[in-house]
Amino acid sequence: MEYRKPFFVRNRALLIILVVIAIVAVGGWWLAHRTTVPTGFRFGRGGPGGGIGAMAMPVGTATAKLGDIGIDLDALGTVTPRRTVAVRSQVNGLLQSVAFKEGQEVKQGDVLAQVDPRPFEAALLQAQGAHARDAALLANARADLKRYQDVAPQGLIPEQTLATQKALVAQYEGTLKSDQGQIDTAKLNLGYARIVAPIDGRVGLRAVDPGNTITTSDTLVTITQLKPIDVLFTLPEDNLPELLKHMNDGSLKVDAMSRDKTATLASGALASLDNQIDTSTGTVKAKAEFANADESLFPNQFVNVRVHLTTLTGAIIVPSAALQRGADGMFVFVVNADRTVAQRAVKPGASQGQDIAVTDGIKPGDIVVTDGADNLRDGSRVELPGDAPKPAAAADAKGRWRGKGK
Repeated sequence: MEYRKPFFVRNRALLIILVVIAIVAVGGWWLAHRTTVPTGFRFGRGGPGGGIGAMAMPVGTATAKLGDIGIDLDALGTVTPRRTVAVRSQVNGLLQSVAFKEGQEVKQGDVLAQVDPRPFEAALLQAQGAHARDAALLANARADLKRYQDVAPQGLIPEQTLATQKALVAQYEGTLKSDQGQIDTAKLNLGYARIVAPIDGRVGLRAVDPGNTITTSDTLVTITQLKPIDVLFTLPEDNLPELLKHMNDGSLKVDAMSRDKTATLASGALASLDNQIDTSTGTVKAKAEFANADESLFPNQFVNVRVHLTTLTGAIIVPSAALQRGADGMFVFVVNADRTVAQRAVKPGASQGQDIAVTDGIKPGDIVVTDGADNLRDGSRVELPGDAPKPAAAADAKGRWRGKGK
C-alpha cells in the first residue's frame, strides 16, 4: 500500500499564505473598529486655520502697554586705557631690588625698583671734587686780578699781564660752570637709580628680575591707567546729525554693556568725536569716558556701547518678538475676546532691548502674539497659556484619547 503524506505537509506553502492573510484581515478589522478619534478633531477646512479644523494653536502672548522708551544708538566698542607707560631704566646698572608686586595698584612717584647707586655716587663725588679744586683756582685768579688792577694805573705791570689775568679768571669761571654741570648730571643719574612710577595705574608682569643688569633699552614693567578709562567705538555717518544735535544740548550718557547686552558694566559720558568720517567704512570714531571706580572695565575688553540720545514718553510698547514682516510691511497678531487672532499692520518706532515702540496699529491693553505666530493667519483660533484644556481633548491615564467618534 502506497504511503501518502498528510495534506498540511504536502501544502505547507499554501497554508502559510492563508495564515498570513488571516492575520492581516484580523489586524485591519481591529484597527478599523478599535481606534478612536478625539471629539472635535476634524480633518479638512473645518475652521479658519485650515487643515487642522477648529483645533486651537497654543501661543505665547504679551499685553501692549504705555511706557517710556529710550532712543539709543548701539555700537561695538573696545576699552582703551587713557595712558599706558612702558617703564624703562634711564641708567645702566645692576638691578638690586624690585619694590612692587605684579598686578599691584601704584601711585605716581612710588618706588618701583632700585639700581645699584654706587657708581653714580662715585661720579658725583668726583664731580664735586673737581668743582672744589676749580673754585679754589678761580678764587686765587680773582685775587691776582684785583692786585694787578690796583697797581696797573701806576704802570708797575704791563697791560698784557692784566689782560691775561682777566682771561684766566673767565676761564676758571667757565670751568666752574662745567663742574657744576657734571655735579647736576651725577645727581640726576643717582636719582634715576631709583625707578619710580610715572603715573597712577596698575603694573603688569615684571620683565626683568633683580640681579640682572638693566639697560636703558630694557622695559622693566608696563603701567596702565584704569581710572578713568575710555571706550572707543564707531557710529554710522547717518546717525551723525542726530548725535551732534543732542551733543549740543548737553552731555550724552553712554552705557558699556556685556557681550550679550544683559548687564550694564559701567555708565559714563560721550567725551568726543573724531574730526572726520572714515570714507572706507562710512563711520565716525567716538570716545566715551568712564570713571571705572570699581574697575569693571578692563583694557582691550570688548563691550557693547549704548548712547542715550533722548527718552520717548507715553509710547505704546510691545516685545520685539511680536512684530512679523509681511509683503505689505510689519504687522502683529492681536488676540480677540473669542480667542481668534486678527492681523494688524503696525508702524514700529524706537527700540530698547527686547521692547519696541509702536506708533500706529494697536492700542494699550491689546494682547499680541509673541510666540507661535508662524502657524497663524487672520482668523486662526489660539489657546493662551492660562486657558484650561477642553474636556473632550483630555487624555486618560493610559495615554489614549477619549471621544464619542469611532
